[in-house]
Amino acid sequence: MANHKSQFKRIRENKARRLENRYWAKTMRNAVKKLRNVADATQMKEQLPKVVSLIDKVAKKGIIHKNKAANLKSGLMSMANKVA
Repeated sequence: MANHKSQFKRIRENKARRLENRYWAKTMRNAVKKLRNVADATQMKEQLPKVVSLIDKVAKKGIIHKNKAANLKSGLMSMANKVA
């Protein structure tokens, strides 16, 4: 348990940040899953920029590593090229 007044604030901040990070990470994962399940090329081309943008935002916030973001985007791009 916290022994200092500043530690109570740190605990509150960490809890809020953790919830925010979990929200963005889950939102990104769901968007990637939905895009992977799309079979239509036109829908994929329409959704791909939005998902890539979301991945970039999550990586910029530090929720995922920049290399993981690059790997996700690379995989999605190659999959989109195969469908098209």
